Amino acid sequence: MSESPYEPSIRVFLLIENRLLREALSRLLRKRPEFQVVGVCGPDEMSIRDLDAANCDVLAIDFFDPDYLASPASPAPKEIPELKTVLIGMDADSDRFLEAVRAGVNSYLLKDASAAEVIAALRATYRGESICPPKLCASLFRWFVQASAQFPGGQLGVRSSLTLRQRQLVDLMGQGLTNKEIAAKLNLSEFTVRNHVHRILKQVDVGSRREAVDVIRAQMSFVS
Repeated sequence: MSESPYEPSIRVFLLIENRLLREALSRLLRKRPEFQVVGVCGPDEMSIRDLDAANCDVLAIDFFDPDYLASPASPAPKEIPELKTVLIGMDADSDRFLEAVRAGVNSYLLKDASAAEVIAALRATYRGESICPPKLCASLFRWFVQASAQFPGGQLGVRSSLTLRQRQLVDLMGQGLTNKEIAAKLNLSEFTVRNHVHRILKQVDVGSRREAVDVIRAQMSFVS
């Protein structure tokens, strides 16, 4: 028996608001041997437990809200790789694109993307690559040049990469609040707060909340 040319199945969760798109993508992926669809629903139908239990590799979403699973990471204490996120059906809005990049989204596809382009993006994202339209990629380069000029000396990292929500979290973390308390203050789920904290620690490359707060405050004070 000949071996399959593909690696083990890429586990995909479709969190798609548009029902027609959701059904079409589900049918498309189920026909591909390298994909395994482990969840299909709209944002109002999904519980955090559903996504967590699915243990997927790639999350495909057709909407972007920084406070709603913008780039969900596998919640601690599970030692599993960070979940990769592909935004599908987006507008060619450079501000929204840059906001998605800062939030940690891995790939960004426009509304006119073909089925083949969606498939290719899911594969590439699973491999650790990032996909975006060339015209939006150009805006990313322009932003980086402008940010580098504004914050010379390698200090743009933390200040420019944190979203407004993440800065709010850093302030509350600095006050010693727990994830549950932060969630209550910001009207978020504990899952979302946990994801933000996970990403903040990763961005500053530290192992604790206290270290993250100290590093971020020091760098932001330096460039203020």
